[in-house]
Amino acid sequence: MDIRLLTIPGCPHGASARELFARALEQEGLDPALLTVTDITTQAEAAGASFHGSPSFIMDGIDLFPSSAAPAVSCRVYRGRDGLFSQPDLESLRTAIRERGRFGRRGT
Repeated sequence: MDIRLLTIPGCPHGASARELFARALEQEGLDPALLTVTDITTQAEAAGASFHGSPSFIMDGIDLFPSSAAPAVSCRVYRGRDGLFSQPDLESLRTAIRERGRFGRRGT
């Protein structure tokens, strides 16, 4: 299983997003040590990774929060119950991990 947090260098939310992702993985029964952090530094890297901004939460090459935005070396926002935020809330991330896990077990 490939679990990645994609960020841009100096992302002000990178450390908290890493902690959030590790906590969500652990609560979903996955080893947080599997998590790697990768900095996206160029537009070409962003396009190649289908990177829609920092931070992006990725499992097996799939963005846990699909976006129709163009790939970009930029910050990202997530829609929450009370507006836009710099990262998803813990429960939304846990739900996305569970859904990806079920999808991945079907062989796709």
